[in-house]
Amino acid sequence: MGGLSLWHWLIVLVIVVLVFGTKRLKNVGQDLGEAVKGFKKGMQDGDAHDDGTQRSTQALPPASPPQDAAPTPTANTDDDRNPPVAR
Repeated sequence: MGGLSLWHWLIVLVIVVLVFGTKRLKNVGQDLGEAVKGFKKGMQDGDAHDDGTQRSTQALPPASPPQDAAPTPTANTDDDRNPPVAR
């Protein structure tokens, strides 16, 4: 009553093959395999990329604005200070 036996799994497999067909199941298997390969490659590339960027960014000082730069003026018009009133 608890688990499924080997015969139950074989019957389920036959029903799945009859419903979906072997060609569609083959395509699904290939797509799934390519996705897993791409994921593994991305994880390896991500690990290599993370190691390189962490070392290089830790050595850089924080960015600061240049000392001789003047602040940019902002244009305050009457429209900015007094928004239109709905009537």
